[in-house]
Amino acid sequence: MSAFFLAFLSCLGMTFAGREQVLVARLSGRLGQGRGLLVLVWLSSIGTSALAAWLAKSMTPLLVPTARQLFVGFALGLAGLDLLLGRQRRLPVEPTRSLGAIGLVLFTGQLTDSARFLILALSVLTGAPFWVASGGIIGSGAALTVAWMAGEFWEKRLPLRVFQYVAGGLFLLASVMVLLFAKGLVD
Repeated sequence: MSAFFLAFLSCLGMTFAGREQVLVARLSGRLGQGRGLLVLVWLSSIGTSALAAWLAKSMTPLLVPTARQLFVGFALGLAGLDLLLGRQRRLPVEPTRSLGAIGLVLFTGQLTDSARFLILALSVLTGAPFWVASGGIIGSGAALTVAWMAGEFWEKRLPLRVFQYVAGGLFLLASVMVLLFAKGLVD
């Protein structure tokens, strides 16, 4: 159960700092708070989190314990770099109202975001992909739901770049610590 809470809190924070919540807030502000967008947010969170957990479950038996730790360190590093170096997408002048197109953009964006790297890493580390994916789904979905509710006020009221830099720096630090521990340089 601790894997669930760790994934929930981490994915909640990562999604608040990520790019997809800005996209959801912009679409919600521009197109209105339609329930279709909210359903897509949750379906995308479910699909991408489940896919990351399934990939981790498939990989875990192939990795020896030291390789698992190295993998977790590299995944945390990628998540941190994604937050630090990631740029916000521009919203098209006339955004589409097609739920299929919006869903595809959300799904592909979430598939490679820092929260999915985190779900992958935590699933490999804990060996509990179901609980990690469940926590990731609820954490990411909740953060995106808040962005959906805030709409156009999301970017105006929150220091998003500060969130990105702090979260990215913390995940890079965690990556370095895990890699040092895996190599036996820190006990």
